[in-house]
Amino acid sequence: MNDNLSTVHPTASALVDGYSLEMTGKDVPGLTEARWAIPQGTKVNVTFLGNEDLEMRVAAAKAVRDYGFVPVPHISARRLASQAQLEEFLARLEDIGATENVFVVGGDPTTPEGPYEDSFDVIRSGILPAFGVREVSIAGYPEGHPDIPGDKLWQALEDKSAALKDQGLDATILTQFAFDTDPVLDWIRTVRERGIDTPIRIGTPGPAGIKRLLGFARRFGIGANAMIVKKYGFSLTNLLGTAGPDAFVTDLSQLLASDPTTGSIDLHFYTFGGLLATAEWAHDFRTSNS
Repeated sequence: MNDNLSTVHPTASALVDGYSLEMTGKDVPGLTEARWAIPQGTKVNVTFLGNEDLEMRVAAAKAVRDYGFVPVPHISARRLASQAQLEEFLARLEDIGATENVFVVGGDPTTPEGPYEDSFDVIRSGILPAFGVREVSIAGYPEGHPDIPGDKLWQALEDKSAALKDQGLDATILTQFAFDTDPVLDWIRTVRERGIDTPIRIGTPGPAGIKRLLGFARRFGIGANAMIVKKYGFSLTNLLGTAGPDAFVTDLSQLLASDPTTGSIDLHFYTFGGLLATAEWAHDFRTSNS
């Protein structure tokens, strides 16, 4: 195992340092509103959804860059109708200086719309470096995937990690969001035991309405039983109001501090409640816990 894994993990406040965010192509007004609260140089992921088009995705990535942040455009493999569509997207991103970091994911469609069955197909095509890509984020699933068996998830993670290394590309593992830190820590340990020393960003929701959080949890197959959500900080018997990741982040930082083998770990916030609410939460959490 790589010596880099002897990382000593910081306080809860420091764990929030260097966080990344997620936005959709429609969230440019929200980014404009929140830009003052987001640290310069923050990585901002831009989604590749079925109800967005090329112009929206490129405009969003450009806004991220123009405001002094680092765009991380998503590439949804099964939504790509052809290699030409992938190359057109990458060329447009390269024109605005937004290809250095990308996130390659399989995507939602059950049946691929083109030649790419999954994210590994895009990665092993060798196309990404030709357009200036230097770092590729790949997906991790601490609580599994509702449609993919666990052994296939692990094989895919190993295959993608090896393919990126062979191409000389840096990698980051970006996880689906979670409410419970215990399976997250178990999953991180398993990643490291498999010899994968890639930096990991643990996904967690920013502050959002409880009903909204539970809706996304059901959609993505995330565990949200009464004990888990109580640990996260809210109750299934009271669905009014909002919940934030305070308890999750504090607990995760303590677990990481107790295990120096977990390596480089950062946070990625899914902004279900909006970019401004998440950025303000991160600022206030760092201030109150410093």
